[in-house]
Formats: sequence, structure tokens, C-alpha cells
Amino acid sequence: MRCRITLRNRIFHVRPVARQAQEAQNRPAMISRRSLPALLAAPVLYAPALRAYAQPATQVSLVHLNDFHSRHEPIAPTSAACRAGEACFGGSARIATAIAEAREAARAEGRASLLLDAGDTFLGSLFFTQHEGMAEAAVQKEWGVQAFTLGNHEFDLGPEKLARYLAAVPFPVLCANIDVTQEPALAGKLAPTIAFRRENLRVVVVGLTTPETPILSAPGPNVRFTDPLEAANRAVWEARREGPATVVALSHLGVGADRRLAAEVAGVDVILGGHSHTLVAPPIVVEGKDRPVLIAQAQAFGKYLDRFDLDLAADGRIAASQQHMRELTADIHEDPGVAAIVARFAEPLEALRRRVVGRLPAPLDNRTCYLAPCALGETVAEAMRKAVDAEIGWQNGGGLRAGLSAGEISVGDLLTVLPFGNTVSRVRLRGTTIRAALENGLSRLPQASGRFPQLAGLRFTADAARPSGERVASAEAREPDGSWKPLDPARAYLVATNDFLRRGGDGYAMFTEAALEARDDGPLVSDAVERALGG
Repeated sequence: MRCRITLRNRIFHVRPVARQAQEAQNRPAMISRRSLPALLAAPVLYAPALRAYAQPATQVSLVHLNDFHSRHEPIAPTSAACRAGEACFGGSARIATAIAEAREAARAEGRASLLLDAGDTFLGSLFFTQHEGMAEAAVQKEWGVQAFTLGNHEFDLGPEKLARYLAAVPFPVLCANIDVTQEPALAGKLAPTIAFRRENLRVVVVGLTTPETPILSAPGPNVRFTDPLEAANRAVWEARREGPATVVALSHLGVGADRRLAAEVAGVDVILGGHSHTLVAPPIVVEGKDRPVLIAQAQAFGKYLDRFDLDLAADGRIAASQQHMRELTADIHEDPGVAAIVARFAEPLEALRRRVVGRLPAPLDNRTCYLAPCALGETVAEAMRKAVDAEIGWQNGGGLRAGLSAGEISVGDLLTVLPFGNTVSRVRLRGTTIRAALENGLSRLPQASGRFPQLAGLRFTADAARPSGERVASAEAREPDGSWKPLDPARAYLVATNDFLRRGGDGYAMFTEAALEARDDGPLVSDAVERALGG
């Protein structure tokens, strides 16, 4: 059973209450999805083991979002482009209004505010495909972003295109665990931290990016990613060496890694996260090495905006906090200035949007494709398989960046789902290698992962409770007559996949290292799907 969670106008409190401190220490930090609807019925009071402090010295509001993924126009619940009659969310112009209202509300309470973005503003719509980051730069500038952490997708077009984006934005771009000194296009253009002075305190923002970026994206050989916990330790030590500070980790690591960061790195007060597309409201409270650490994340695609109010003691520690997570529904009016910017960048996209290539009788959602076989993934895998007359089609769930609504499908819709410009590759692999590839695809379960395999001509059973590398129980390949036979370890099968996976992306090193034959001369994946939909 699915339940719709409405968060707009809900407020979650985190306050030090001395007589409830022991009870709070024993309370689990994570709230289950099953209990969340009940929690949303009324404001939720937390009493984590925060020490009692004197009157707060400083009051600030952290307004933040993450994983916008180029969704400049409102989106449907499937994250596809909004169509008439659908309940839609977000869009750059609506986000601009919500930001302005959040900051005005903070100002009315006497609070300074900061607008922070936790990365992956790139990739996910025709705006990025056409403009390669310039639409995102223009909109973030208009929003008034004050610090931005790089996500893995900021590297999708390589260092040179990222450098073009960096030159276009007026705010600091952060990452403490990236070394770009050997990359001429980026050297000197990133900072590990930025400090904002508010009254008598400094709020120090530390940027952190997933170290898996080299296998998820295309940073090139000259960009080195280091351990984010070690980098955070160094950055926090540097920040606190200069005096009292509140340390905010602006993290593109994912909520699981954020929990480890909170538990293992002393001196962090708040983590504003991204990467895992998780709605973290109410905030997670982790008992850190020297203080409770609060974690929040605003899901993805501009569907939510969070305002996190902090009351800070004289030493920078959090005396109290209050979260205002807002769902950006259609009743929020669109900022006309930002709407005009979006309209300008949308003009070159209209021809692609008008060319219809097929129809769908039902929507194809991408939201489960990181965890389980999905109809959208199987459709793409089958289109690739047919395009090069292969036996097996193999698509990674993370390459499906949006869903498709029912009805007419345009070229623009396909390019929104498949924005990377990947081509169809063919690679000949033995059955033993295919089984190893399946194990790689399932290795992150039960966590969602972009490497999850979406397949055609191959099926399997697996047990996610078993250790990684031992999860595949059985695998069968489809024969030309339509029958299914167990995967033959010694037989060589022709597999169609995208060129990102064929080069070893998402951990599929075996597609390169164990290939008996490989060719990258197939059509664009989007063209293969277009032909399949066109019948």
C-alpha cells in the first residue's frame, strides 16, 4: 500500500529538554516510513541529548535543497514533465518564490539566512542536454545560492564543461575531498570550505562529494577524490582552530554515509545532505563523538525546500532547532523573473518537444529502477538488444533519469529519460562473467543504487540477505525460440549495453576486463528506444 506524505506547513522541533534527555538517548534516531504518516499528523517534539545552554547568542536559518537535476519546469509524481490534469510540483520559478518566502519568514523572526545547495543540479532534463549547465547557473544565481557542493553529476560532461559552469556562477563551489591541482581546467576554482560571519559567530560550511564519482561520472584522470571522513576531519579542525564556529557539512554523500560522518567526525553540528534523494524530515539525530548531530535532506527534483532554524550558543553549538520542510505544490505562485529565464532557455527545446515518436498506454515510472526490475528499464534494455541483434540487453537503473507519462511520447521526453547521449555497445561475455556482472548490479542492496541491472533476454533469482557477491541464486537466458535455459558458464553471449557500462562504469569493470569482443558502434540509446516505440 502506498501512502502520500504531505509535509507542507509541518514543523518539526528539536529542543533541549533536560528531564527527557535520557529517554531521548535511548530513542532510535531513524524514523521508519511506516510511522512517518502518523508523525506528520501533528508537530513532533524531539528531546535529543542536547546539553542545556544559556540564552542563544545567534539565530540563523539554513535554507537548502539538493539534487535539483535540471528540473526547471514542474514535474509530475513520476518525475516526468508535468502534463495537463496531473498534480505537479516544483519548477525553478516556484522554487524561487518558496526561497524568498522562507528567507522573509526568517527575517521576520530576526534570523539571518543562508541558501545552500547540496549538489547534482546538473542532468535530468532537456535544459541540461541543450545548454550544458548554463540554465542551471542562471537560475541558481537568481535564486541567490550562497554555497554549492559539487555532486557527482556535475562531472558528467568532463572538467572543461564544469569549468564553464564555475565561471558563470557568483557563489563559492565547495568540496573538501577533491584534489584538482593536476586538472588545468579546475585548478584553483574550488574551495574546501566557506565561512559566513553571523553576529559573533562563524558558520563554516564544508563541502563533501561522493568518492564514487569516478565510477558514476566522468571527472577524468586528473581529478582525485579522497576519503570524505578524513577530509571532513581536517576541515573541521581548521575551522575550529580559528575560534567558535557552527560547522555545517553540505554533503553529497547520501544519507547512509551522512550517518557515518555524524558518528565518526567530531565537531560537526549539522549535515545538509544529498545524493540519495531521501526525504529526511523530521531530522535524523545521531549521537556524535562530542555532540548530537542533526541530518536533513530535501529529497530531489525541487519537490521540497527545507528551512532549518538554528539557535546557536556562544560556542557555536546548537541550543535549539526547528525544521520547516515544505512541499512545493502547484498553489505556490511562480516568480515572474525566474519564469522568464526558464522560458528563454526553453525556446530551443520546442522542436524536440513537438516531434512525437510513439504512444504509451500506461506510464513508465523510474522511481523503483534503482532497487528492482522496472518496466521502463526493461523497455530500454529490449530496445538496445534489438538494435544490435544481441541476445541480452543490459541497462543500469541509474541511467534512467525520469519516467514517461501515458499518452504521446516526444523526442524531448526520451531525451529527458536518457540525457547522457550514450550509444549502444555490444560486448561478448562468458556466462561466468555475466553472473559476476549480476552480482555487481545487486551488490548495494538493500540500498538503492544506479548499478541495479535492468535486463532483456536474461532473468535471475537472488537473495539480498546473503553477502554481497553471493546473492544470485539462479540465472537464465532466453533462447531464440523463446524458451529459457540456465546461464551456461562457458558459453559466450552477445550483450547489448550502453557505452558507459561497457567502459566499466557503475562498477562493471568486467565488461571491459573480461570482454571477448567489444564494439561501440551502435546507435544512440535514445534512437534505439525511439525506433522501438515507433513500432
